[in-house]
Amino acid sequence: MSSRLIGVGVGPGDPELVTVKGVGALRDADVVVVPVMDTGERGRAEATVLHYVGAEKIVRVVFALNERTDRGRREAAWDAAGERVAELLKAHPAVAFATIGDPNVYSTFTYLAHTIGELVPGTVIETVPGITAMQDLAARSGAVLTEGTEPLTLVPVTAGSAVLKDALGGPGTVVAYKFGRQAQAVVEALRETGRLQDAVWGSALGLPEESIQAADALDGGPLPYLSTLIAPAPRDGGRGGKL
Repeated sequence: MSSRLIGVGVGPGDPELVTVKGVGALRDADVVVVPVMDTGERGRAEATVLHYVGAEKIVRVVFALNERTDRGRREAAWDAAGERVAELLKAHPAVAFATIGDPNVYSTFTYLAHTIGELVPGTVIETVPGITAMQDLAARSGAVLTEGTEPLTLVPVTAGSAVLKDALGGPGTVVAYKFGRQAQAVVEALRETGRLQDAVWGSALGLPEESIQAADALDGGPLPYLSTLIAPAPRDGGRGGKL
């Protein structure tokens, strides 16, 4: 029988936000792979997984998670990680890969699954959805993501602040991911589009160092890389006004 590679979303950091199905997938797998940077520190996914499985079941695999400038280094890291996971799949029927958030939303799992498809043909690829940072931030801040017919746009600010500004010019709610290093540009885009007042940002959600603030309190200084921003759609306050 073919081995299975299961991408398991473990949420944005709060271990209580891992779904029942996610916990089951982690516990049922023979091994659980967690991504780490080459500096070796424990990542958010690993810290979350340790609440549900023992350390002896975890395999730490190095990924160049934040590498955007050196494509050669990034590709080499993906290749090495893929080969390590391929070895595990040849030895075990079920290998889980834990990823923060959801495995189908800006996740390293996408690249791993593509690599494994080439290295171990016939591997069954599955995913277990996870709660995203935008959902968690909405719950903790009281921001409503969508209402009625409003669109929702998710923008990784690593694509450039111009992409964010274009989205903010539209009618719906805009969520920005990974904007910590471009906090000043994000604040300027919010101000220029008249979307600053109701926007909220957060980082380290559900963790001791959690920070949630109104966006108009930002001073433009650098923020944690995995910061999330919600700029709600303009609303007139009436119930069901967007139906």
